[in-house]
Amino acid sequence: MNCHKGKLLMENMEKIITGKKEVIKYVVISLLSRGHVLIEDVPGVGKTTLVKALARSIESDFKRIQFTPDLLPSDIIGISIYDKNTQEFRFVKGPIFGSVILADEINRTSPKTQSSLLECMGEKKITVDGDIFEMKEPFIILATQNPIEYEGTFPLPEAQLDRFLMKITIGYPDKFSEVTILEKFHNSDPLLDLQSVVSSQDIVEMQNEVDDVHVDDKIYDYIVNIINETRNDTNIRLGVSPRGGIALLKASKAIAYLNDRDYVLPDDVKELAVPVLNHRIMLTHEARVMNLTKEDCIKDIIFKVKIPVVSNND
Repeated sequence: MNCHKGKLLMENMEKIITGKKEVIKYVVISLLSRGHVLIEDVPGVGKTTLVKALARSIESDFKRIQFTPDLLPSDIIGISIYDKNTQEFRFVKGPIFGSVILADEINRTSPKTQSSLLECMGEKKITVDGDIFEMKEPFIILATQNPIEYEGTFPLPEAQLDRFLMKITIGYPDKFSEVTILEKFHNSDPLLDLQSVVSSQDIVEMQNEVDDVHVDDKIYDYIVNIINETRNDTNIRLGVSPRGGIALLKASKAIAYLNDRDYVLPDDVKELAVPVLNHRIMLTHEARVMNLTKEDCIKDIIFKVKIPVVSNND
C-alpha cells in the first residue's frame, strides 16, 4: 500500500497550514475518494492558501477560477471558435480542464454559471456541442465561499451542494499556531518554496488502492441506518440522498486507508459523518428557532444509531 505517500502529502501541507491537521486530513481524504470540497469560512483564515498548498504538494496542473457575477459558463468550460485555416470550429478548453481546481468565492457567480460545474463534478467529463471531453486524473475541485457576505452572492442550490463530498471550515488558529504563522510569513511567502512530494500518478494509484479497501456488510447497514435517520428526524426537513450515503462510504474507505488499514471500522464512519453529511440536510423552521445546527442533528443521530461490531478482514 502507498498510504505512506498520503501521510507525506499531509505533512508537506502542514508546513504551510499550521495547527489544522484535521482540515488537511479531510482535504486529502476527499482527494483519495475522488471527491470535491467546499470550504466555507470567514475571510483570511487560509482557504485559498490551503488549496494552493495541496496543488504545490502534487505534481499536477493547478487552475484558479475567480468567480464573479459576470462570469459565464464558457469562461469556465471553454468555447468553440472558428479556425479559418481548417474552416472548422475548434474547441478551446477553459480552466476547468486542470487537475487541482480552485473555485474561489463560488457563490459570487450566478446559478447558471454554477450549474456548468455539475457534469464535470459528478461524471468527470464535459459535453460540448455533442462531443465528450474527459477530465484529467486526478481531478478535484476545491471551492471557497465566505458565509458572512450576502450582498452580491448566490447561495448554492441543493443539487450543487450535493456534488461536494465534504463541506468543511478552517476556523481561527490558536495563539501558538498564529504566532508560528507570523514567523513563517514575516518576510516571504513559504508557499513559493513548497516542493511537490507526490506525483499525479501516485494519487491515482492511491485512489485505486482505496477502492480495494474492504467493507463489511455491517458497515453498509450502519451507513444506511444513519442515512435513514436523517430522513425520519423531526428536526430535519430534507434528509440525505443516496449520493450522500455513497460519499460517506467512499470517505470512510479513504480514512481507513490513511490509517494503514485495508478494512473500514464504524469509527471511520462516525468521524466523517459531520463533514460529509452536514451540507446535505435542511433543518425545519422549528429546529432553527431552537438554534439547532446541522452538526448538532447529525451528532445526535450518530449517538442514537446502534454501532455494529465488525472484525477485520482476515
